[in-house]
Amino acid sequence: MMKMAATTGTMQKQLVLAVLMVALCALPSALGGGGSGTGHITFYGTPNGGGQASRGACGYQNTYALGYGSMTAALSSPLYQGGAACGACFQLTCMRIRETKTAKNWCWSYSRSITVTATNLCPPGSRDGWCNPPRNHFDLPYPAYLSLAKREGGVAPVTWRRVPCRKRGGIRFTVGGNPWFFMILIHNVGGAGDVRSVKIGCPYTGWVPMYRNWGALWTVRRQMRGQLSFLITTSDGRSVVARNAVGKYWKFGQTWECGAQFR
Repeated sequence: MMKMAATTGTMQKQLVLAVLMVALCALPSALGGGGSGTGHITFYGTPNGGGQASRGACGYQNTYALGYGSMTAALSSPLYQGGAACGACFQLTCMRIRETKTAKNWCWSYSRSITVTATNLCPPGSRDGWCNPPRNHFDLPYPAYLSLAKREGGVAPVTWRRVPCRKRGGIRFTVGGNPWFFMILIHNVGGAGDVRSVKIGCPYTGWVPMYRNWGALWTVRRQMRGQLSFLITTSDGRSVVARNAVGKYWKFGQTWECGAQFR
C-alpha cells in the first residue's frame, strides 16, 4: 500500500508538472502573439508628419490616406514577426529610469501613453542599432514620438503592451496586382488587428485559401471574378466573414469597405 501511495504521489506530481508545461507553452498564443514588455522609441520625419514612410514593409500605401495617421510604428524584427504583426496595436507608456550621466529621462510624463498601429519594419542596422535583435523597438513618426518624449533625447525607454485596435467603419480591401497576379491589401482591421489567415470566395468557387505575399498583402493562385467574399482570422483566433465585400464590377486599384468588423 505504501509503495502504491508513493507511486500515486509521483504520478500526481508529474501530472501537475505536465499541466504547468502545457500552460507555459500555450501562453504566447493566448497573448495573441504579443503580450507586453519593455523597449525604446526613436523617431523619424518632421514635426508636421513629413517624411512618414509609405509603401513600407507591411504593404500599406500612404498611412494618412488609409486612416492610420501619424500614430504608427516601424517595429524591430522580434516584434514585426516577419510581417505577421502588421496591423497590430501597441500601447506605449514612457518608463521611468534611474538617471546617470549617459541615461536621462526625456519623457514629458510617466502617466502618458499612446496607441500606435504596426505599419512597417525597422530593420537591423538602422536607427543607430536600436532596431537590432533582440531589442523590442518602435521607430515612430515625429508627431507620435513628440507626444511622449522630448526631441532632444532622440530615444526614450517605454513599456509596451498589445491592445485591441479600435477602428472606425468596416474592414477595407484594396484590390491590387493584375489579371495574372491577384493581390488584396487588407486594412482597417479592428480587434487583434493582425491577420493570420484569409480565405477568398467568388460566385464560381468555394472558399480558397490565400497566402501572405508580404505584410498585409494577400494573394491567391487562381483567377477571381464577380463579387468577392473573405473569411478573415486574426491572431487571437477570432474570425469574421465579409460577404460580398468587393462588388461585382471591381477594378484594380479600388478600395472597398465592408460592414464586417472585429469589435
